[in-house]
Amino acid sequence: MRKGYIITLLALSLFGRMEAQEKSWTMEDCMQYAVNNSLSVKKQLHKADSYQAEHKAAIASFFPSASANIGAQYNYGRTIDPETNTYNNVSTFNNSYGASMSIPLFMGGRLINQWLMSKSNRRMGVNDVEKAKEDLALQTMQCFLDAVYYKGTIQMAQEKQEESNRTLYKTRRQAELGQKGRADIAQFEAQAAADDYSLTHQTNLYNSAMIKLKEIMNYPADSALTLDSIVPQLNYLPAIENVSEIFDYASNNNTTALQADYQLKQSRYNYRISKGQLLPSIYFNAGVSTNYFKNLSSETKATPFGEQFSNNRGEYLGFTLSFPLFDGLSKVTSLRKSRNNLRIAEETKSEVLRQLHSAIEQSVLDRQGYAKEAIQMQKKVESDKIAYDVTKKKYEEGLMSPIDVQNSAATLLSSKADLLQKKLLYLMKCKLVDYYKGKPLF
Repeated sequence: MRKGYIITLLALSLFGRMEAQEKSWTMEDCMQYAVNNSLSVKKQLHKADSYQAEHKAAIASFFPSASANIGAQYNYGRTIDPETNTYNNVSTFNNSYGASMSIPLFMGGRLINQWLMSKSNRRMGVNDVEKAKEDLALQTMQCFLDAVYYKGTIQMAQEKQEESNRTLYKTRRQAELGQKGRADIAQFEAQAAADDYSLTHQTNLYNSAMIKLKEIMNYPADSALTLDSIVPQLNYLPAIENVSEIFDYASNNNTTALQADYQLKQSRYNYRISKGQLLPSIYFNAGVSTNYFKNLSSETKATPFGEQFSNNRGEYLGFTLSFPLFDGLSKVTSLRKSRNNLRIAEETKSEVLRQLHSAIEQSVLDRQGYAKEAIQMQKKVESDKIAYDVTKKKYEEGLMSPIDVQNSAATLLSSKADLLQKKLLYLMKCKLVDYYKGKPLF
């Protein structure tokens, strides 16, 4: 009984391992894995945490700054008595204690602008993390589709190779019966060799695409990765999208547009801070201090520590007004640089929005165009298949040459590859349009 139980567990374990190994990764699976294991995304998370810390520091800058100090000094050796102008050997001990506080009352608007900038930067950090995820997901999508395409061309090359070998075999049999000549055999032998090369070439392209996909996913290079390469049929045209509506949404929600906006805000606040550096600063200061002194060379007993600590105590309240008069033009230069950076950020945002609008418009047009091309190419594949079958049959009857068969087969293969490409491009553009509309990539 126990032996049977153990065998059952081993069988289930083996089945689970086989199932895990045979998992077919969809495009969304690859995207999710890439994002979860990305070092670039982790870097952005660290930057976002830094922005969070800067925001807390900006809030704390409104609160008073306080400090405390304790000092001790021992003096010995020869000193000059100012009354007698003679040297004396005196040893003294001195203790000092103090605490102070300073509150910024006016800083030319620097504190409030630093707080506003840190608040905006904190949001920018969150947006940058999402942008890093989306950029990586889009790159993974491109690599995935490339791998699926070459996987499909490998299958086509294999089918073409098998078909060429069958035709070569039939031609040799017909040659033995005197129905075909040596030239026909040589022609199909050359075609079979070309098909072998094509299969090898497509395999190499697929392997390269898989290496690139694993690299961008941060997937173990020595682990198997089986892709879900099923491409759905396309029998209808997608609905025509309104580019302006998509752009209106994307310009306020897309991470690329938001990044440009946050960078513009950052430049604007930096400019305001630079302007504030040219204005006066006002601080309120307060403090308390006391000290203890003892002449070690004197025979007179020193005043007790507690009594001196109380008697020598002093407090102060004050205001400090600081004017920036001249600092080597560093503040003026900083203001000029920040103003130019603000202008650059404004131009950059305009350029980003223009590029975003073009990308949306292009994606919408491409989706519609690739859908039409895929439907038309499907019909062409069907026609080329019929033409190839007719050409091959006529060749077997002696009405067509080997070159005619090869040309017809090459046309069919090219049509199949083009159809696969158009379908994959259509899927990619559908994903992009949905992405600009705010739908998650994975």
